[in-house]
Amino acid sequence: MSAAESVPQRVFATAADARAFGEALLVANGLPQADAAIVANCLVRADLRGVDTHGLQYLPHYLKRVRAGLINAAPSLTIEKATPVAGSLDGQNAFGFVVATKAMAEAIDMASTYGIGMVAARRSTHFGMAACYVLQAVEAGYMALVFTNASRAMPPWGGRAALLGTSPFAAGAPSGNKTPYVLDMSPAVAARGKIRRAARRGEQIPLGYALDAEGRATTDPNAALDGGVVLPIGGPKGSGLSMLMDIFGGVFSGSAFGGDVGNQFEAYDRPQDVGHFFLAIKPGIFVGEEAFRARMDVLVERVHDCPKAEGVDEILMPGEFEGRLEAERLTSGIPYGPVEIAALQATAAEAGVAPLPVREA
Repeated sequence: MSAAESVPQRVFATAADARAFGEALLVANGLPQADAAIVANCLVRADLRGVDTHGLQYLPHYLKRVRAGLINAAPSLTIEKATPVAGSLDGQNAFGFVVATKAMAEAIDMASTYGIGMVAARRSTHFGMAACYVLQAVEAGYMALVFTNASRAMPPWGGRAALLGTSPFAAGAPSGNKTPYVLDMSPAVAARGKIRRAARRGEQIPLGYALDAEGRATTDPNAALDGGVVLPIGGPKGSGLSMLMDIFGGVFSGSAFGGDVGNQFEAYDRPQDVGHFFLAIKPGIFVGEEAFRARMDVLVERVHDCPKAEGVDEILMPGEFEGRLEAERLTSGIPYGPVEIAALQATAAEAGVAPLPVREA
């Protein structure tokens, strides 16, 4: 067996170990314990749900921005009320995870009293998996919308120069005894994180993911990243959705917009100034909560029972696959690749933090 063959393709860590490791690294870099716990939990939950493009692997990158003074490790965040059901939050260039968690908590609090609550956040940073904040609301019993804008990566439909972000559209609603509705989608065919991962692993990307700098379709992730662009889903539909995220996340909130959001992987001369929008709704406003949940269960049953197309074994609700994967990985552990784990362990060593405990399959 060659040396390359003897290196495991994946190692596994428990969710508890991954959270404790991430929290310790964040505290070692100046975050208060409570904020470190929020960030670590969001990163690990992304890994649990299979959204590893927004998981623990990015912690070394985030910490590099903390050390460069581009992420504020210890903000003092305060919601400014515009109306009883609308708040504004200056993120103070803090971790987007912390900004978003506080904003959604405030939106939920307003909705608990008035039936609806919304918070727009400005001067924030990348907040990872949008579903994290949808789940925050759904698990508290509320419907939710979560929007954010992002740095330029995608052209408006018909263009070849990056202007719009791969800004996620996320929404959720609780059910009764059935799986909840949790939608988290990018308006791009593929998130840039997937393209960066392919480049890091020396893999190609499928045709249709991106264009190179000359506007030609490419399967080379490096060509897509080096002056190229990712493509919107559904042509003008994905382009329009990205603009919607930019309007709510950037124009409406007072944050950067229209291609001015900083690229967290390239812009080290200024903070990102990402904008977010959070909406929480009490689900029983019109029909009562019990009736709402029962009606949601009917919808889920009808989706599951819909006649299947040829070759389809099962029809799932949005977020159902990720929920199953989360339950599975809470038992089996979270898989990490050798490149990702090496970067995490090196960052821990530099900070004087104990390495992440891992095991081979």
